[in-house]
Amino acid sequence: MDKMIVYVDDLGYAQQQLAPMVASRLGGPNDPAGLWVVVACAPRMTHRISKWVSHSARENWRAKWADKFFGAMLPFLTAKGDTALPVLAQGPLAPLTEKLLREHPGARVLDMRRPKFGQELQPVSDAQPQRETNNRWAVPGAVAGMGAMLVLAAE
Repeated sequence: MDKMIVYVDDLGYAQQQLAPMVASRLGGPNDPAGLWVVVACAPRMTHRISKWVSHSARENWRAKWADKFFGAMLPFLTAKGDTALPVLAQGPLAPLTEKLLREHPGARVLDMRRPKFGQELQPVSDAQPQRETNNRWAVPGAVAGMGAMLVLAAE
């Protein structure tokens, strides 16, 4: 039985990234069913919003978001006869990964969260390599490209 722990935060991006893996599953009578542990990472609320919304309202919003997300994601993963287990992430992801790996030994961990421009995603496990974030002189590629275009246009 294949066991996958998948961290997702955007439905369209995750389905696009997981489509080849789901399609490659045979799903026949001789093929053992796989297990997908889908860990949904709800979008974070900004500081300004969180000042005006109560904790219970935030949790209620997260629950509604998770219901909508899992309602669309789980049928996509279980189409070939696999089993999907929904989990809503709360707090740091590394301890959650350790807990899930203890519950499902031999599972593979996939980070299918959509990368966001200018925002670092928290690591899924302690073994995940971290990028160097202390580079003060880093210039985004789009800004450097626009600067080059302006220099060429001025000549």
